[in-house]
Amino acid sequence: MPSMSTNRETTENPVIFMRVPASQVGAGQPMLRPRESAQFDYEGEIAVIIGRGGRRIAEADAWNHIAGYSCYNDGSVRDWQRHTGQWGPGKNFYRTGAFGPWMVTSDEIEPDARMTLVTRLNGQEVQRATTDMLIHGIARQIAYLSIFTPLVPGDVIVTGTPGGVGARRNPPLFMKAGDVVEVEVDRVGVLLNPIADEA
Repeated sequence: MPSMSTNRETTENPVIFMRVPASQVGAGQPMLRPRESAQFDYEGEIAVIIGRGGRRIAEADAWNHIAGYSCYNDGSVRDWQRHTGQWGPGKNFYRTGAFGPWMVTSDEIEPDARMTLVTRLNGQEVQRATTDMLIHGIARQIAYLSIFTPLVPGDVIVTGTPGGVGARRNPPLFMKAGDVVEVEVDRVGVLLNPIADEA
């Protein structure tokens, strides 16, 4: 989903890719580094869960379609993400993304509330941003996605990651077996996952 602030050019429209169910795990479960790559990167993000479906949803009405919010780690296999112009392979390796630990309902977080996202790797802060830094805000993302596909209850929109990802550090910082990664959203909680090598 659209980047918050990764030092990339601002795009006129959100960058879109899909994740298959098998590419994700829940809170506390190991995120798996695949054998095919040593470039397993963290991406702390905010997940928006759709509660009321619709097509061609107006931005002004988008907040009424949200059931709640959660934490997400869009674990990315960077070299496979860059194989082609399509990001699908690098975003869909088995059990590389993480989602949870629960959903905070939208009645507890007011529309367009300022939320703070922090990612920590082995206790060290590696990402920090607020939702007002989003290139494409939450309501804009819902409106845009609903133009080309009907949104249905249970759909999850992951809103984008801030700067600080491992691939853009010097030297690069990638996740490895034995690491622990946390994604915290101040209005939601903490998603914690260990990293393991895929057998």
